[in-house]
Amino acid sequence: MKKIKYGLLVGAFGIAILSFSFKEDLFLVSKNLDIFASLYKEININYVDETNAPQLMKTGIDAMLDSLDPYTEYVPESEIEDYRLKYVSTQYGGIGASTLFIDGKLFVNEVSEGYPANKQEIKPGDQVIKINAIDVRGKDRAQISQLLRGPKGTPVDLVVLREGKELTKKLIRDEIKQPNVSYSGMVGDGIGYIKLDKFLENSGQEVKDALLAINKENPKGIVLDLRNNGGGILQEAVKIVNLFVNKDQLIVTQKGKNAEKTIAYKTLFAPVSSTVPLVVLVNGGSASASEIVAGSLQDLDRAIVIGQRSYGKGLVQQTFNLPYNSLVKVTVAKYYTPSGRCIQKLDYAHKNADGVAERFADSTITMFQTKSGRNVYSGNGVYPDVVVDQAKLSPITITMINKSLFFNYANQYRKEKPSLASAKTFQISDADYAAFASSLADKDLTYQSRTERLLSDLRIEAEKENKSTEVKADLENLKYKLTSSKKTDLATHKSEIKRVLETQIVSRYFYEKGRIEQSFQYDKELAAAKALFSNQNQMLAILKGDGNYKVIGKPVKETSSID
Repeated sequence: MKKIKYGLLVGAFGIAILSFSFKEDLFLVSKNLDIFASLYKEININYVDETNAPQLMKTGIDAMLDSLDPYTEYVPESEIEDYRLKYVSTQYGGIGASTLFIDGKLFVNEVSEGYPANKQEIKPGDQVIKINAIDVRGKDRAQISQLLRGPKGTPVDLVVLREGKELTKKLIRDEIKQPNVSYSGMVGDGIGYIKLDKFLENSGQEVKDALLAINKENPKGIVLDLRNNGGGILQEAVKIVNLFVNKDQLIVTQKGKNAEKTIAYKTLFAPVSSTVPLVVLVNGGSASASEIVAGSLQDLDRAIVIGQRSYGKGLVQQTFNLPYNSLVKVTVAKYYTPSGRCIQKLDYAHKNADGVAERFADSTITMFQTKSGRNVYSGNGVYPDVVVDQAKLSPITITMINKSLFFNYANQYRKEKPSLASAKTFQISDADYAAFASSLADKDLTYQSRTERLLSDLRIEAEKENKSTEVKADLENLKYKLTSSKKTDLATHKSEIKRVLETQIVSRYFYEKGRIEQSFQYDKELAAAKALFSNQNQMLAILKGDGNYKVIGKPVKETSSID
């Protein structure tokens, strides 16, 4: 009886401590709110110059949230629509065209098939002069979006400049739906392919519809492409995993400071495809919900992950409504895959002297095991079972992209050649490439190669060590050789430049679908997946963890970085 009384006493004492702590927290919050409100009022009343009260408040809020992590953010009423498009739904009223600025001028960048801009024959490369009689010069991107968007059924007039002639285009806005699944279908060798760009509303259903269509073709393997997919809604990720694994499987657990934020998500339905071999493609741009899908399918030994290590975002956000139609998105939890690992890469609770979040210490990185006993690790993103080195663009190619040289040439190419036979097999000829190279003769292609950057750093270090005089001749000689070698960069990087140019050209004829199809012929990760589907023994060895496949991405010490 004494033990029971003692236990009750200890329990009551613990509750009292928690209650006191909670009350103390509330007092501190209330106290600091009073201080902040008084400070804000006194500054706006007494500061020598006129203040912009809303902007001052937003600056204060942003500074406060910046001390936490990049994902906790305040969204004022003026930015709610953009927030919804980015994080919730891709539907909006508009014309179905994207734009870009080149040298301060506004151009149509891409037109979506079947929408008002396409129906009124607006073309990539058209320069937009006016929108509803409003001159667009001096307008920023947010202002352009406001002019182009509006309720379905409302008119919008565009004046565009094409080949020196002004054209007036009268459009009626429509509901623009940007699908989460940008492409799906068979890609040869009996392989089904689904490219998922984001995890917004209805993404689970879109993947299911694509999967059902592919299943009718009796595929021997399925590729789920999550490359450059930055994530979205956690529940949609769970729905997508459910398509491939059996009912009542634990997919992800989120754990927060508050008990109500700790939730375990399991599959609720029978799968659509539980036995067809599955590959998931990831890269450094695959984050959040993408990592939930890739990580859980890897932990359950249901899929083989191919590509590069994913981003490493293991945090969950939730939105809370604020007064005056604003909201705040708050990181409320970390998530854990079925093996128990959290793939969060950066430790925002501990930042260096510059305020930069550092990677988790090696001592905190923990090994976990997949269902079949393969070793996986926390704190490192999702490491692929099969690594394919990511192709990196050369400085000359990046320069031509930034200067819109590919964009401009593709527009000219489309004028001269009214049609292409096929998107899937399209390649430019050597004669076409020579013509493109000739078109660059009067263009500014000034850029710094990687070696030149290193040389510049070396020169600075030599000056710091008072050795610049000793090595000056050597550095100048090396600079001359590097400058000479740059003259051959168009030939050296021909295959890479061709691929980028082909992508731009094919989109002028076959839109986004054609651009994706044309890229398959160069896709190293997709090729690796196809090769794997043709080698069942290797697939089984990977999933069972035989030999070198036992350990997936053993962590190595890395320097901290900003991500």
